[in-house]
Amino acid sequence: MSTKPTATDLEWTELDQRAVDTVRVLAMDAVQKVGNGHPGTAMSLAPAAYLLFQKLMRHDPSDARWAGRDRFVLSPGHTSLTLYIQLYLSGYGLELDDLKAFRTWGSKTPGHPEYGHTVGVETTTGPLGQGIANAVGMAMAARYERGLFDPDAAPGTSPFDHTVWAIVSDGDLEEGVSAEASSLAGHQKLGNLVALYDDNHISIEGDTATALSEDVLKRYEAYGWHVQRIEQAENGDFDVRALYAALKAAQEETERPSIIAARTIIAWPAPNAQNTEASHGSALGEEEVAATKRVLGFDPERHFDVADEVLAHARKVVDRGREARAEWDKRLAEWREANPERAAGFDRISAGELPEGWEKALPVFESGKDMATRKASGAVLKALGGVLPELWGGSADLAGSNNTTIDASSSFLPADNPLPEADPYGRTVHFGIREHAMGSTMNGIALHGNTRIYGGTFLVFSDYMRPAVRLAALMKLPVTYVWTHDSIGLGEDGPTHQPVEHLAALRAIPGLNVVRPADANETAIAWREVMRRHGDRPAPHGIALTRQNVPTYEPNEDAARGGYVLFEAEGGEPEVVLIATGSEVQLAVAARETLQAEGVPTRVVSMPCLEWFEEQDRQWRESVLPPSVRARVAVEAGVGLTWHRYVGEAGRIVSLEHFGASADYKVLYREFGLTPEAVVAAARESIDAAAR
Repeated sequence: MSTKPTATDLEWTELDQRAVDTVRVLAMDAVQKVGNGHPGTAMSLAPAAYLLFQKLMRHDPSDARWAGRDRFVLSPGHTSLTLYIQLYLSGYGLELDDLKAFRTWGSKTPGHPEYGHTVGVETTTGPLGQGIANAVGMAMAARYERGLFDPDAAPGTSPFDHTVWAIVSDGDLEEGVSAEASSLAGHQKLGNLVALYDDNHISIEGDTATALSEDVLKRYEAYGWHVQRIEQAENGDFDVRALYAALKAAQEETERPSIIAARTIIAWPAPNAQNTEASHGSALGEEEVAATKRVLGFDPERHFDVADEVLAHARKVVDRGREARAEWDKRLAEWREANPERAAGFDRISAGELPEGWEKALPVFESGKDMATRKASGAVLKALGGVLPELWGGSADLAGSNNTTIDASSSFLPADNPLPEADPYGRTVHFGIREHAMGSTMNGIALHGNTRIYGGTFLVFSDYMRPAVRLAALMKLPVTYVWTHDSIGLGEDGPTHQPVEHLAALRAIPGLNVVRPADANETAIAWREVMRRHGDRPAPHGIALTRQNVPTYEPNEDAARGGYVLFEAEGGEPEVVLIATGSEVQLAVAARETLQAEGVPTRVVSMPCLEWFEEQDRQWRESVLPPSVRARVAVEAGVGLTWHRYVGEAGRIVSLEHFGASADYKVLYREFGLTPEAVVAAARESIDAAAR
């Protein structure tokens, strides 16, 4: 471990120091104006953030989406001013009025950074630990991207080489998701990842000694990270030159991810508020703000005070960014000339387009033949892998059960991994038993761009992924979850592994599309629709798949609409509509046969994705579920919460309102009343209720 970074060639002028002090003043003023927020960390991190944006990062403020840029992740999102003020100083489009509008309605500066809302924000960080896990995913994506487009270039020479920078806090490193992601990063030897650990010893409840006592750097050393520690300057502030040297050393370490612990004083240099938990999440108060301004040499009567020469000095980064962009463009042009086929692929993939005729690779499954939808999904993935090189992924140590392996001979692993299939640019990701990190790193991969990522586990373990799934929905990220073993149909593993409430709970997340195909052909159509939506309608998708075999029906393109008529009523207009998803569609089909034999015209509606169905126009929705037919039955092997709005007052729901049990799945369906007979009985009740 290096504890004494060497001197560097850092150019640090009085204007640079004045800019850092200006950051501190702006952080205090912004929080004081709105009356709430987190000033302390933004004040103490000011030198670090300024160093990154002004002296180290490769970025172009005139083009925040430049493919060749370094990425920056502020994992402790509560200190959003740390990022906003640098975006303002660097010329990303934020202005003083935006800082004055901090945390207010309609502003570009919400309480936590929001991807897609504020130019220059790379990810939405709120829940602690998610940001560092996103950064790990970005670093993984950068490596895979390099493998797609420039695998043979010497290290550091490719236009696709860049650094992922992250600032992390005590809180981030206490959250379990960061441990999972950091372990994965060390195992993957992500030398393009640099994290600065703000070791300020303060959390909401006071000194972190209340809850944290391990040696964090030894933990990260055990993970396989390159670790450094820098001490404070004599006045208690950052030792800027030591920090710069450490950051440069970390960037030059290409065989391991790097973490630098920096002992900081929260709210430095506030005379009374520094090193207090109050400064973490509260305005400092007018008197303390004024006193701090005096310490820094600012007029306490002036607010949001930015000297013209300071702003002009900081905005020179725009010119430096354009120069870096021009140099990169030159290298990219040289690469294009030498690699025309890869360049064409880069253009297609970066535009979110799919290759011409890709759908022809998708399998069509023989009707009448039983097949588990997880098996069908595996076949579809292998087919897609052959035509979409940008598609990659894996599972949380469940590949054999999730059927998520595109290429068993190509594992995304460092070249020196002892496994024979190890390939730093491999297609198959082994996330390990780390669902928390899998979800969050998938978000980072999607945010990085230029690849398509999927990840699998059992549906019941989506609970572990839920914070990341929610954030993916919030950010509208095109990630795909392969959730298998989707009901009590998994059988003998019992109630701990049998999802009951999960489908309804996941459907409650705004912006998440939950797809539960009825059979193999619906599974293929679902994957096709997910791939199509990746570019023009990005959103996270969860595909819920069966362990057990289910009947295969003739393919119907209307499955891509989310809900459609699978079997029409015979002998007249339908008297009852049976609605089902997944493995329960066969129950509705069998019930229809009985009802039709009794002279009851019965329609079966397969509803693989409620979210897609709700996107359709009213005419389509009413053609599938006619308002005139009040007798309706919904069937799903889970809690019935989803279905009340579709069946109405006269409708009935055949569902599972309790946990499962350990037994053969056929026994469970019989004992828990998920049978064609139960559906028929519910249909009769609904018909009677509708007639009243």
